[in-house]
Amino acid sequence: MKTKFLLLFSLTTSICFSQNSMRELLKKYNTGDIPYISVEELAMPKTKAIILDARELAEFEISHLKNAIHIGYDEFQMASIENVIQNKNNEIIVYCSLGIRSEVIAKRLREEGYTNVKNLFGGIFEWKNKNFKVYNSQDKLTDSIHAYSKSWSKWLEKGIKVYPNELVTDD
Repeated sequence: MKTKFLLLFSLTTSICFSQNSMRELLKKYNTGDIPYISVEELAMPKTKAIILDARELAEFEISHLKNAIHIGYDEFQMASIENVIQNKNNEIIVYCSLGIRSEVIAKRLREEGYTNVKNLFGGIFEWKNKNFKVYNSQDKLTDSIHAYSKSWSKWLEKGIKVYPNELVTDD
């Protein structure tokens, strides 16, 4: 029984914590078909991209990048993009927590003819880790970040980690 527990613990630990860097993590889960943009590059004043948030609404309401458009992931509809972005040559940046779900959405955009789509490297976690500002549903600055899950939250090094079903207040 003790051996089974140790084996299970070892496997769980290796699955949750085997990646040593964000680059390794994204390489494991992403195909790399969509080019990345760094958080530093996106934060530059000259960047005029349309920013799409591919997280769920609860995540977006806790925190998001300034002027990001919520498009979701589970309930994503291409029609909602076509209504907002008619010019398929516009620069579009898609992000999520880390850059995994956003790659899936970015690929769908590319398949629909959008030509200038990029994935935010490290997502909102990396954005916050580099001390860039995030906003809540009232468009106020916040330090709270929806951490997605306990295991994925290890990649969020700064800010206040908020987990699903927890109450958030920014007084």
